[in-house]
Amino acid sequence: MREQDADQLKDRLFELRGELARLRSLTARGMIQKQSGSPARVKRDIASVLTVMKEKGAIE
Repeated sequence: MREQDADQLKDRLFELRGELARLRSLTARGMIQKQSGSPARVKRDIASVLTVMKEKGAIE
């Protein structure tokens, strides 16, 4: 992830946020369990991308 440029990181962040929204929707409808760990995994991935972006100075 650290080898990617700022545009690739922004694209990945957009994808992850969309995935998180989809998982939250499925959880609200009862199609997946909160305990599945999927939302937590995606949130950790988002945090990782944001950390790398901050290190590269891609975000303020």
